[in-house]
Amino acid sequence: MQRFLVIFGLGMATALTACHSKKILVYASSDIQVDNTGKNITVKEGTTHQEKELDFSGGGAVDLAVQTPSGKYTLEASDDGLFIANLKNDTVVGSFQHVGEDNGNPVISQDALKKKIDSLVQLVHGQNVSAGARNYFIPPGKIVRITGETKAKVFGPYTTIPGDFNAGSVPEIYKFYTNKEVWEIIGKLSKMAGPQPAP
Repeated sequence: MQRFLVIFGLGMATALTACHSKKILVYASSDIQVDNTGKNITVKEGTTHQEKELDFSGGGAVDLAVQTPSGKYTLEASDDGLFIANLKNDTVVGSFQHVGEDNGNPVISQDALKKKIDSLVQLVHGQNVSAGARNYFIPPGKIVRITGETKAKVFGPYTTIPGDFNAGSVPEIYKFYTNKEVWEIIGKLSKMAGPQPAP
């Protein structure tokens, strides 16, 4: 009986450890160098968007030691889930996506277009951002927990969501942009909206 309890206890401990996992998506503007532990990261100056996925198991916090041209710092992922670590010089913003709910090309009203522009402007300024709203503002040198679901699909900056992507194949979908990208989108939408009446 005692042997059974020891084996059962070891099995439970293993199962509990296996349940803990963290996935960290690292965004940078140059090649991302990571050592064998996955916890020491080096990036250099660059202009080409790069991404690297790091997976960790176990219940403890994960500390990333980051070396960049502007200095050294540490980023901590304390809870389980999926994180984005932004090592770029530009802020990264994004949100949960309702993919597959409307496969057509709906006509958007001028009012709706203006609301979309206002919403994007707020996002790039970090306003009305919250985990509850599932939208995110990640300044350079910061890490943010996006979701507890490590199997969520994240489309990073400069990547579009393919039209034929099977949204049912993943539990959640998120899309992220650099602030520069969002300002370009705002510029295009503003042209579509045309001149606005004075307040």
